[in-house]
Amino acid sequence: MERLSSGPTNVSDLAAPFDMTLAAVVQHVQALERCGLIKTEKVGRSRLCQLDPRGLNLISSWIDHRRSTVERQLDRLGDFLASQDTPAPKAAPKGEKPR
Repeated sequence: MERLSSGPTNVSDLAAPFDMTLAAVVQHVQALERCGLIKTEKVGRSRLCQLDPRGLNLISSWIDHRRSTVERQLDRLGDFLASQDTPAPKAAPKGEKPR
């Protein structure tokens, strides 16, 4: 995904920096394509890959929704913890009983 953010490239170039077979990279590319994150197109003998902005927009929306849910939960937790804060009793000086 990071490499494709720089622009379209073919599967062979995507596979080059990884210690995995071309077939394994093709499987990853197919999974990303099924998820709608990238598009591929046959160009001559190679397959050109590029990011699909529509898929990225879906992910962005999903993350934003989850972020707001988690922020609300954290706000409620903060409110609860703040309501539980009570000053700790002061320690009595030596020889005196605590009140």
